[in-house]
Amino acid sequence: MAEEAGDSFAVLARRRIVLGVTGGIAAYKAVELCRRLVDAGCHVIPVLSEDATRFVGEVTFSALASERVRTSLWEDSDPIPHTRLGQTADLVLVAPATARLIARYAHGLADDLLSATLLATRAGVVLAPAMHTEMWEHPAVQDNLEMLRRRGVRVVEPGVGHLAGGDVGTGRLADPDAVLAAVAEALSGVGGDMHGLRVLVSAGGTREPIDPVRYIGNRSSGKQGHALADEAERRGARVTLVTTTERPVRPGVEVVAVETAADMETALLERSSEADVVVMAAAVADFRPKSVADTKLSKSDGVPDLVLEPTADILAALARHRRPGQTVVGFAAETRDVAARAARKLADKGIDLIVANDVSAPGVGFEHDTNAVVIIGADGSEHEVGLTDKQMVANAVLDAVVARRARRSQ
Repeated sequence: MAEEAGDSFAVLARRRIVLGVTGGIAAYKAVELCRRLVDAGCHVIPVLSEDATRFVGEVTFSALASERVRTSLWEDSDPIPHTRLGQTADLVLVAPATARLIARYAHGLADDLLSATLLATRAGVVLAPAMHTEMWEHPAVQDNLEMLRRRGVRVVEPGVGHLAGGDVGTGRLADPDAVLAAVAEALSGVGGDMHGLRVLVSAGGTREPIDPVRYIGNRSSGKQGHALADEAERRGARVTLVTTTERPVRPGVEVVAVETAADMETALLERSSEADVVVMAAAVADFRPKSVADTKLSKSDGVPDLVLEPTADILAALARHRRPGQTVVGFAAETRDVAARAARKLADKGIDLIVANDVSAPGVGFEHDTNAVVIIGADGSEHEVGLTDKQMVANAVLDAVVARRARRSQ
């Protein structure tokens, strides 16, 4: 059994977990959860409510966890700790979760670090409630939990046994193995709307060498493609990312590093036959030097005669080689007639969806953390996503992918 549990918890390795602890007698059990998470390879950041410190000591968690305990929204070293914690977490686990914390989270109240972090994260959330039976069974508590479940929060039901005060009933914090299993399930994407799908994503701008020093390239940072890969993995997909950049990715994403258009074409075509979804977000150079100098070109030799040739049309090749049931998504970076030009590209390539943006607009496209796009479907549908961060754009694109696949299966 121990070996099986170890295998099931392998997904925990290298994940960033915010461990929230609230004020209840079961707070002492969170010490064991903290230790187990660290032993599984997690990077654990403990966040204790003020009431939690009445039951357990900060020093204990600081000693066991990967970082020191956080308790306050007001820290000189970090003026917005809830934002940083929420954005960098792979998952937020609250154990124990009191009726008070559940109510505040359900109704969007953010008056301490833990509740603010819960509202500031797009990562998965697991709540392990612990309270007296009468509180657990109260309609207000159950209504709040149902509201949170509808929003995608996982709730680990409390167990039956001896409670504080000596009586017996429902309300004990679930066993550590049950809590860890819920965390592992959330991190593996089980239940996510892309669970079991194989997704291939490209990202970044290619570099086409002129000589050993210089190249033809573009301003693509790879941020949007990486956001798509991360979000697909978060939703449960098995993701391969073919990228020209060294940006960090979620631990579950397989990364294939490339540089040129030819490198990217080879990497994508070798893997596309196994993919259920292909998202071509990379900015591939349209042209490359016909010949590459073996040594650095010198200014003293005069202006070189640079002859260009077209690179391969990777998106068209992916569409031609697609297997039945595969969804292919393209991107179109434009500076004029965005929707019309993107629609033509969609039809010419024979793909399912195209994501177009006006890279000349403020805050949009290359190098920015934000983007604004229109998602056009082969069925004539259009969905505009106003200026927002690239993770939200990734969500919108993948929502469109999931919706299209659902309509096909009907």
